[in-house]
Amino acid sequence: MNNWIAVGIWIVMGAAIAFVMRMVIKRPEETPGHVPVLLVLGAFGAVIGGMLGVGIFEFDDPVAWSAGGMAGAATLAVLMSFIYRWGIRGLI
Repeated sequence: MNNWIAVGIWIVMGAAIAFVMRMVIKRPEETPGHVPVLLVLGAFGAVIGGMLGVGIFEFDDPVAWSAGGMAGAATLAVLMSFIYRWGIRGLI
């Protein structure tokens, strides 16, 4: 049960990181409708990053609620959000 709670925390953390990235990287020419896509992309990146972090760093005791899982979730959520915010420049 603790693993599912940690995965839920990854999802919320990824969406929050994506929202913060939206505030940090300003796009004055942005059209409306990008916020839901950015939040879903951040949450998706956090889940994938958390799984990779647990698989790589927590080899002996693979628990989602661990430093490796949280670090991996945060890292990939930031990376995915950053790529989306900078990569969308040519599409707007």
